[in-house]
Amino acid sequence: MFKKILLIVCCFIGTFSVNAQTDSSGLQISLLTCGTGDEIWAQFGHTAVRVVDSNNGTDLVYNYGTFSFGEGFEVQFMRGKLLYYVSYYPYEIFLEEYKYEQRSVVEQVLHLKADEKRAIQYYLVNNAKEENKYYKYDFFFDNCATRIRDIFPKVLGSSFQFGQTLPTDHNVTYRDVMNQYFYIKHFERVGCNILLGSKIDKPMSNTDVMWVPDFLMKGIETGTVNGEPIADKAQTIVPEGVKRTAGTNWMFVITVLVAMFTIVGVMLPRMKLLGNIMAFILLFVTGLLGCLMFAMWFATDHQGCQNNYNMLWALPTNLVVAFLPKRNKDKYAMLAIVLVFVSLTLHVVGVQGLPLLELSPLLLALLFVYGAIIKKNRNGN
Repeated sequence: MFKKILLIVCCFIGTFSVNAQTDSSGLQISLLTCGTGDEIWAQFGHTAVRVVDSNNGTDLVYNYGTFSFGEGFEVQFMRGKLLYYVSYYPYEIFLEEYKYEQRSVVEQVLHLKADEKRAIQYYLVNNAKEENKYYKYDFFFDNCATRIRDIFPKVLGSSFQFGQTLPTDHNVTYRDVMNQYFYIKHFERVGCNILLGSKIDKPMSNTDVMWVPDFLMKGIETGTVNGEPIADKAQTIVPEGVKRTAGTNWMFVITVLVAMFTIVGVMLPRMKLLGNIMAFILLFVTGLLGCLMFAMWFATDHQGCQNNYNMLWALPTNLVVAFLPKRNKDKYAMLAIVLVFVSLTLHVVGVQGLPLLELSPLLLALLFVYGAIIKKNRNGN
């Protein structure tokens, strides 16, 4: 009997020793995925990494989404020059911020070996050093989620594989996903669709879509390391607040009203003054938009603003044409009409998407304005 008891004790001690040798790091690494917020930069949620170090008694969150509201913030952001940086601070402070904003927090604890945990901790600590922590933010291609997404293949190598986030036969674009998250912010959605070019209309790969934190969470949820699941089942730390409905699409209402006033003004002779005013406003505003698109394409570092064919209907030259008399502009108007239809064709064939619901009334109004210019020149009035 004594020998049996001694054997059991030895087995227990041996098992304990093996476990201790397997993971003596005292580390727990987890992915934190946060819900959306009211501000435009919080509209897609957020991602961070939590590192619990029981050996040193620390519980820190590494956050790649930190930026400063310094002087010239808006200009730097528009030019794609805004520097984001890695910050780290206690988990409790991070949690309180999201509780206050009523944004959900979901945690996925990662199953990693001791050396793998140490490697990720070292990577994060090294990234957070003053000389390494800054990076140039790019909305789709280099953000808080993509920075964390790239940690796992860099540190874990080929032993790590993301799970499937999109159907294998998918044809989902960056624009598709962006529009889903902007479902309650109609003005912002339309504005981003206008300023962002055709580069975001290409189908995304399984890892491309992880520029959005929710998809990164999904990729980790079914991901593997050394052929085994990398994460525990996700645990909700802070529940999601009340989900808001889309509400009235005031952007659509405004564009319909603009189109109505424009068409009535150019069609009815007694409303000629209204027609002239609306024609000027449309040409002036679309000209300004075209100039802004040109600047965002060629004078910024945002990759998503490149190859913006919205300039075919929002002609920068409209800014000048708005101030010129209607006479001798019939050729310009005919070319502008052709370009409007070219931009619609590019949308139909999938080269560059348009928010057609809101833009259709404006494009129709533009066609009436150009048509009125042609008619005036032909009649010699």
